[in-house]
Amino acid sequence: MLTLIPTPIGNLEDITLRALRILRESDLIACEDTRTSRILLDKYNIHTKLVSFHLHNENLKVETLLQELRSGKNICVISDAGTPGISDPGWILLKRALEENLDVDVLPGASALIPGILLSGLSPQPFVFLGFPPEKFSERVRLFESVKALEITLCFYVSPHKAEKQISEMREIFGERSCALVREISKLHQEAIRGNFSEILSRLAEGLKGEFVLVVDGCKNNLDNPDDSWQSEAENLLRDGESVKNIAELLSGKFGVKKNLVKKFLLQKNEPLEGLTS
Repeated sequence: MLTLIPTPIGNLEDITLRALRILRESDLIACEDTRTSRILLDKYNIHTKLVSFHLHNENLKVETLLQELRSGKNICVISDAGTPGISDPGWILLKRALEENLDVDVLPGASALIPGILLSGLSPQPFVFLGFPPEKFSERVRLFESVKALEITLCFYVSPHKAEKQISEMREIFGERSCALVREISKLHQEAIRGNFSEILSRLAEGLKGEFVLVVDGCKNNLDNPDDSWQSEAENLLRDGESVKNIAELLSGKFGVKKNLVKKFLLQKNEPLEGLTS
């Protein structure tokens, strides 16, 4: 039997009794880092044999682990934190085991995804989970462009040393939008930073650390929305002498409407726009 077991993402008490029992009863535990996993296992007096199974050796170890499963061994897969197979090793082994009709199970347990969405304060349903953005710039742009028009909540995992760059790219492609950066879930310094992209980037510039979940509000095309409150505010700001560019930036952050749509609306009005920047 192959069993994927979620492990705590911070607080070591966030593990189920069933998970502890199966870890004890297994013949082998495949884990990312034996030193990290040993901390958890020692806390609960579990002495099952560990073998390293991480992104850099996953393909090499799969055949060995499959042979153990075919021989009737009970093997658990755990990651350093969270559910294996979701942005962590385990999926390749699980897929191969399913293809061979071997017995498999996946236990429920700790995950950063659901707490991150709920702590964001944005709509939890529907949402789409997009994992870590691709490493290559061109692939990230392709991904962001493909989801920018979705009207549902978007959820990403973001590495702390890549967060500023990737969130800046999202702002460029999505326009200003409501979002939340939830960090260090279940740990001592857990924090949910809510605002828009620009406000999140300001906080990141302070040197935030930790594991990040980024939750982004869905696209809101307010020109097709009967609620035209932003349009009235845009007209009032224009009459007060504010530039089209500044109005677009302000209302984009406040209402979630795209800046280009605000500019288009204002440029179509009969107000005298000569001399105003766009």
